[in-house]
Amino acid sequence: MTFAPRTWVVGEVVSAALLNQEIRDQFNSVFDAWTTYTPTWTATSNPAIGNGTLTGRYLKVGRRCVAVVKLTAGSTTTFGSGGYSFGLPFTSAVGVDYLGTARLVAANAWNGQVIMTGGNAAFNCTFPASATDTRSATLSATAPETLASTHVLRAQIEYQTAS
Repeated sequence: MTFAPRTWVVGEVVSAALLNQEIRDQFNSVFDAWTTYTPTWTATSNPAIGNGTLTGRYLKVGRRCVAVVKLTAGSTTTFGSGGYSFGLPFTSAVGVDYLGTARLVAANAWNGQVIMTGGNAAFNCTFPASATDTRSATLSATAPETLASTHVLRAQIEYQTAS
């Protein structure tokens, strides 16, 4: 993972170890593998994943983080009530709002947005409220349609972390 660059001092002897740490290792972090994490899934009345799956992965370079969440509902998944929120691996920087993309494949396929305000460690997905109401609504058990087993949500957001 990248870190703040070193301040070099006049007359300092540069060693292979220093070059590796300051240049090679920083450069290699750009090509690191994604790291998995388990996102939280909350609402007014919390849902439960049951035998479904909820996975997350992220790639962080410096303070830039790209996070991806995938939810696949199972036959014992319960959907709770209220708008859904999904946890991220790091809190976002304050003062900036972030947008990403979301796709829900249910009885219909829905394209939406991921929305997160600065200073948070969770995001919401918005989709058209229904097939007849194109206003934006936060994803819930019944919006944009009634969720059920085998429905899949994929969401991605890129944001600046607080540290």
